[in-house]
Amino acid sequence: MTEARLLICDYSYHTVAYSNNYKSGLTTYLFRLQTEGSCYANCNGIDYHIQAGDLLLLKPGDEYELRVSEEQSAGRVSSGDYYIFCDGAWIDSWWKRAERHTLNHISIDEHVLGLWRQLLLEKRRWPEEDTELIGYLLRSLCLYLDRTITETKRTDRSTFTALRLKRFIEEHATVTFKLEEAASHVGLSLSRAVQLFKACYGKTMIQYALEIRLNAAVERIKYSSMTLEEIAETCGFASYSYFHRVFRAKYGMSPVKFREAETRPARPFQL
Repeated sequence: MTEARLLICDYSYHTVAYSNNYKSGLTTYLFRLQTEGSCYANCNGIDYHIQAGDLLLLKPGDEYELRVSEEQSAGRVSSGDYYIFCDGAWIDSWWKRAERHTLNHISIDEHVLGLWRQLLLEKRRWPEEDTELIGYLLRSLCLYLDRTITETKRTDRSTFTALRLKRFIEEHATVTFKLEEAASHVGLSLSRAVQLFKACYGKTMIQYALEIRLNAAVERIKYSSMTLEEIAETCGFASYSYFHRVFRAKYGMSPVKFREAETRPARPFQL
């Protein structure tokens, strides 16, 4: 079997300043998808402002530095991402199939996140991880990223403007923002922005922001040790009581019960 090795796969969320660097050059491939907030990266001497929906693709030998620092939103730090370190003959072959840009703007969807999350969970099964399954999941993610990059490039101007609105919401959903700010960001009036977003995505900007906040909360409930009150605050909810209410309406249980269900050991199968 042609090799595709997953070395590291994880999710990170930063609420305080953070930095790391590989100035001597990466030894493997690195894929990094920003899912919320923003940060800064320097890749091979070029500075990038990374926002939600931005995908970094780096190869062995590339220089890489990441910086998460205070943003404009009242000096608050907020940055969430999935990342992968991988190598192998199949990855080498895939990389050479197309011209690879360091920074790629993509539309985040559940297919991409689903594959990434499954890789993360399988990797956490170490040392019982299924390397064959991981290899196929990694190949699938690479191929799906190619499709997503291509489809994003094909969008027309109106669709791309709606996509920029979507990214603005994804970046700012976990902090306080006004719809007027989103409209101004893409150069539209508020009424036109609201109309365009609803036409393209079938939901209002407020509904989408709430989805992002709830999804972020689920990520932190599952993969972090933050208290539920901290999760509510860092996901953009004005109060824990409001967070509790909308979470229960969405998932049919309270955040407390949801966390208990996620951490409860599986019951042994009995004949």
